[in-house]
Formats: sequence, structure tokens, C-alpha cells
Amino acid sequence: MTTSPLLAVDGLWARYDRIFALQDIDLTVGEGEIVTIIGANGAGKTTLLKVLSGLLPAARGAVRYDGRDLVGRPCHEIVAGGVVQVPEGRMVLKKMSVRDNLLVGAHSRPAGEDLAADLQQVFDRFPILRERQHQPAGTLSGGQQQMLVLGRALMARPRLLMLDEPSLGLAPIIVSQIFEIIGELRTLGLTVLLVEQNARKALQVSDRAYVLELGRIATAGRSADLARDPAVVRSYLGGGPG
Repeated sequence: MTTSPLLAVDGLWARYDRIFALQDIDLTVGEGEIVTIIGANGAGKTTLLKVLSGLLPAARGAVRYDGRDLVGRPCHEIVAGGVVQVPEGRMVLKKMSVRDNLLVGAHSRPAGEDLAADLQQVFDRFPILRERQHQPAGTLSGGQQQMLVLGRALMARPRLLMLDEPSLGLAPIIVSQIFEIIGELRTLGLTVLLVEQNARKALQVSDRAYVLELGRIATAGRSADLARDPAVVRSYLGGGPG
């Protein structure tokens, strides 16, 4: 018996002015999967997430989440439906406290809903945020800010979490911690779509992967298989698989 994917993208095109940044994209993300999209700068990875989040209109094609068409829906409605994006560059509210940043993540949830239990779960997962909950978010290190935006996204109770370059600009030891956290997200029942330039780490943590080149899907398959694909190794892994 087969089940429909949680996210299904079919024949998706998107453009900036007259230039097509995405061309005929087909991809699926199954419930409980971690799927990664790798590719060089300018390949269209962030553009794809913008379309899925409703930040950029699709020129044509279909995007279905849990059987519902997302094309043309406003951002807030997409978030309320359970699709939450953690954008590149962290974008914390620097002057607000860590705690208030987390509470902002729950803004789309019904008024009056008790947030205390979810807040404690975020603090349990990221103890440094509990320790620094009353500090301005701008005083956190880059790695701590990345944990904050992940926690903020979890406060929205997403079903599909989309991560855009979560390791960007972080020290190697922090990168390893962030990918360990991403791997643990499935234990929360989350489905993850990961856009990441650190192809080696992304392939290690994900189930399946798509390689995006110049706005098109160049190849796709199980992450373990792509990590051994000579063309992928040569272009994105900087040497032999390992």
C-alpha cells in the first residue's frame, strides 16, 4: 500500500522578472523523512523554499502539502497549516529577550493556547536558551542564535520544517551539534526539508537528496547512494566519500 507524500512539488517554475530561477521542479517529501537539497550558490535552493513558504509566487506548477494546494496561499496561512521555514541568516529579534523570541514563534497558534509546556520542551532541548532566556537575543553567539531560531520554529508546532543553510557561518564543532539536532528532529514526529551547502553533512543526516543545478533537478536518490556518486563527490564533497 502506498501513501501520498506530505509534500509534493510538480512541474514548478519560478522567476525573478524575466529570469527563471526554477525550471520544472519535481520533488516529494514523505511523512517523517529528512530530505535535503544540495547545490552550488545560485542553484535556486533558497528560491525553492521561498516559493514553498509563499514568499515568492510560482510562475506555474503545483505544490501540495498534505493534499492541499499551497500555490497562491498567503504566508501566514501556510505557517498556520504546519509548514514553517527557518530562514538563512538566523534573523533573531536582537533587542528582544531569548524567551520573547521563542514566544514570537507561537504567534500563529490559537489565542489562549497554553505555551508553557512547549517552551519547557524547547529549553530541555536547548539548555543554553533556558540559561540565557532573559538576555537580548543579539548577545548570543552565532551557534546559540541558530539554536534559538530552531527553537522558535518548534514553538509553531510545525509538521514540515524547512531549514535554509542552518550551518552557514558556524564553527565546525557547532556545525556538528546543529546537524545532530536536525537528526533528532524526526523523534519529535517532524518532517524536514533541508537546504544546505555542506553537502557531506547534509547527506549524512538525510534519507534522500536532490541535487539542484541552475534551477533544475540534476539528480536525485537515496542520500547514501548520492554520497558515493562520483559526479556528486567531485562537485560537492571535495574528494572521496567518507
